[in-house]
Amino acid sequence: MHRTLISAFVTGLLFGIGLLVSGMANPEKVLGFLDLFGNWDPSLAFVMGGAIAVGLVAFRLAGQRRQSLLGEPLRLPARRDIDTRLMLGSLGFGVGWGLVGFCPGPALVALGAGELKAVLFVAAMVVGMGLFELLERRGGSGAIATGATHKVDN
Repeated sequence: MHRTLISAFVTGLLFGIGLLVSGMANPEKVLGFLDLFGNWDPSLAFVMGGAIAVGLVAFRLAGQRRQSLLGEPLRLPARRDIDTRLMLGSLGFGVGWGLVGFCPGPALVALGAGELKAVLFVAAMVVGMGLFELLERRGGSGAIATGATHKVDN
């Protein structure tokens, strides 16, 4: 249990530092990246490219394992289809990101730095997550698209 908590803490700390160093926790920098027809700042494209490259390697290696490095069962996403829920969720994520310059990870980092805009964003995000959970329970529509997992059988 301690190893899992320490691993989660170190991973979160590394992720947060990476968001700060890359500028992803700065809404103005993010909005500059999204402003394709204005004063476009392409620097975050390199950050995203690096993240995609690391993710591709990590998922390739993870697909060859049964357990995490800490010995826990390895669970990878099982669904690969693109459905209406995924499209609507992606659209909502993108619109929110474009309107305020935050997505959830960088918003939490900025919240830790005491940025007022992040406080409002995180509060709205928590309310939205609660509303989603309430609607899920009332509608009974099954597993959340991004939450379906399977054990790796290699």
